[in-house]
Amino acid sequence: MIKYVPEPFRIKSVERIKMTTREERERNIAAAHYNLFNLAGRDVYIDLLTDSGTNAMSTEQWAGVMRGDEAYAGAESYYRLVDTAREIFGYDYIQPVHQGRAAEKVLFPLLLGKGKVAISNMFFDTTRAHVELAGARAVDCVVPEAKDPARRCKFKGNMDTERLERLIAEYGAEKVGLIVMTVTNNSAGGQPVSMENVRKVSEIARKNGIPLCIDAARYAENAFFVKRDEPSCAGKSIREIVREMFALADMFTMSAKKDTIVNMGGLLGVRDSAAMADLVLRVKAACVSYEGFITYGGLAGRDLEALAVGLIEGLDEDYLRYRIGQMEYLASLLDDAGIVYQSPVGGHGIFVDAARLFPHIPAEEFPGQVLAIELYKEAGIRGCDIGSFMLGNDPDTGKQLKAEFEFTRLAIPRRVYTQAHLDVIAQALVNVRDYAHTVKRGYKIVWEPPILRHFQAHLEPLA
Repeated sequence: MIKYVPEPFRIKSVERIKMTTREERERNIAAAHYNLFNLAGRDVYIDLLTDSGTNAMSTEQWAGVMRGDEAYAGAESYYRLVDTAREIFGYDYIQPVHQGRAAEKVLFPLLLGKGKVAISNMFFDTTRAHVELAGARAVDCVVPEAKDPARRCKFKGNMDTERLERLIAEYGAEKVGLIVMTVTNNSAGGQPVSMENVRKVSEIARKNGIPLCIDAARYAENAFFVKRDEPSCAGKSIREIVREMFALADMFTMSAKKDTIVNMGGLLGVRDSAAMADLVLRVKAACVSYEGFITYGGLAGRDLEALAVGLIEGLDEDYLRYRIGQMEYLASLLDDAGIVYQSPVGGHGIFVDAARLFPHIPAEEFPGQVLAIELYKEAGIRGCDIGSFMLGNDPDTGKQLKAEFEFTRLAIPRRVYTQAHLDVIAQALVNVRDYAHTVKRGYKIVWEPPILRHFQAHLEPLA
């Protein structure tokens, strides 16, 4: 078992969480139509549904909340955020938005449309949805190593660059509207992407005249892995690594609710605003239509202030060492128990291989959802399916797609849970593993919306 990394902070405020009985939890999940998103937060003991917006802000961030300038246009908080982001990323144009999917909603329709494709090392569900809403089709191109969760190797989030070149040749460069590099690669298990891989993808994109966009939700965690595991970057600071990586792309979208440790906020950046002056003008116009005026982008001044502080705090190397150390501690407990997850562990959570725990439950009965439900019933832990249930149906045929993985994601909020909570999570997984063979069937969907179904769908257990 790996030693727990002590927190580089102390706790100043606490929030009570509710303990429930198994009988109460069984009633709760049935009333929620067996969808973890439908549970009331008050009925959850350890909430690992997402690490997005569920983080604990610091005293400096709360001080920023009080300093927030709430002017509709040209607030001081906006300029402070833009100056901080320009210094970190080296991009000319910075547009605040209310969260990451808002950045995608603003940007993607400007670059994608019917007959176009977007290629990524792996799209997360909301990003895939915005590609499809723009009329295009999303194509995943992760390295083959990522498809074997038990295989331990570095940078399993990388793009398969040989396949990327084949895909561009197959579709035609003029049909590829965008290449997206997701760092870290969430759908592949929070796996990092190497600097060398981003550099190679950048070369391919520029050779073919295709814009390259970084999905930067967890860019700081990715930079930590690069510094630790990529010899050519070992002597560089986290900030130097971030600057170098972002210089290889043309634009970025960011949910700031992850590595920027805020509860709400996002960014959209364009590297060379002179070369892309027309794109910047269209971004501004779309932002005014969808998000509000460009200097607040759907956020209050206090949110802009907290985001500016969080950008800096999220790059602190002591904090990142603790953050990744938490994941490695929990992963080591699962190693001791022989529970398979996407390994080595990624940056923001544990992606448990539900197909290994429930080998008798087929993909169309959603083993990732089965494990998530059993964890809630066992210990009040709320996780999330990252598998066929989340992937949904083919947008052209309407048929259920089979995911590359059947994961249950346990996303760890930043600066929220302690070592004892991680111990509870590990023991609950062990308990579920021990009775997994008694869970004979999975679930069927009895109602679903046409897009992003896993947020709202109703399920029933199969007899």
